[in-house]
Amino acid sequence: MNSHGAVLPYPRAKGIILVIIAAVCWGASGTVAQYLFHNKGFNSGWTVVIRLLLSGTGLLFFAQTVAKQNIWNVWKNKQDVVQLVLFGIFGMLAAQYTYFAAIEYSNAAAATVLQYLAPVMIASYLCMREKKLPSKLEVMAILFALGGTFLLVTKGNIHSLAISVPGFAWGILSAFALAFYTLYPGRLLAKWGSLITVGWGMMIGGIVFSFVYRPWQFHGDWSGTSFLAMVFVIIFGTIIAFFCYMESMKYINASEASLLASAEPLSAAFLSVAWLQVSFGPAEWLGSFAIIATIFILSAVKK
Repeated sequence: MNSHGAVLPYPRAKGIILVIIAAVCWGASGTVAQYLFHNKGFNSGWTVVIRLLLSGTGLLFFAQTVAKQNIWNVWKNKQDVVQLVLFGIFGMLAAQYTYFAAIEYSNAAAATVLQYLAPVMIASYLCMREKKLPSKLEVMAILFALGGTFLLVTKGNIHSLAISVPGFAWGILSAFALAFYTLYPGRLLAKWGSLITVGWGMMIGGIVFSFVYRPWQFHGDWSGTSFLAMVFVIIFGTIIAFFCYMESMKYINASEASLLASAEPLSAAFLSVAWLQVSFGPAEWLGSFAIIATIFILSAVKK
């Protein structure tokens, strides 16, 4: 229902439900990945390689067979190939690995919230590119982000760290990687669509990273629960989440979708606390809400 008590139109309600499903799947997959790293001895690098290769294959198969798109045409233009390779390595691979490494060295809740500093980084970059001072709302968002990060990392005590230094460093790097991932592929998305761009980005990232972490060299406790967890990360946390998010764009606009996607860090935090008993006190919750609030503040900034 909307603020006047009327029932939302079905297509709009469908879009909202789809993007929330996507956000919850993304958040849950981060927590499941934490379970694999901390409880089953999985390596973040190997997990990323498998996730990228299988998810990329799944998305490209869907694009070719269901969406009836020619997935090979993108390789006929030199400029597109260069951009696609750069996106695959410095966008897709970088965003995936830094995020999973942050989870491995800290926890899914902290890693996901830190990654959500990306919108502030994007706003700051755009201000510098356009050579203009940030607006009052942008300054407010930056202050909220800095304050939230301080609370999340220190629990409000400047003399101690609530997460490890590597976990914090990877989390900040994941925010930079996500900012690049968001800004860079605009031309590719406009020309080839999201399925082909993201599908090939995943495949390129997975193939390149295979030279560092061989897919056939596995270390960890492989069991039935490990297998189910990997299936969840690949199918629900990547393919279904991505499909639901992109499908939601047919019914709601991009700014609404990005706001609703802020359910991702909240779902990761709640699931980490409830399932994996991650310590998350009042300071961490306050810091998380402050960082998430930056998305709502920046949504009010004119383009």
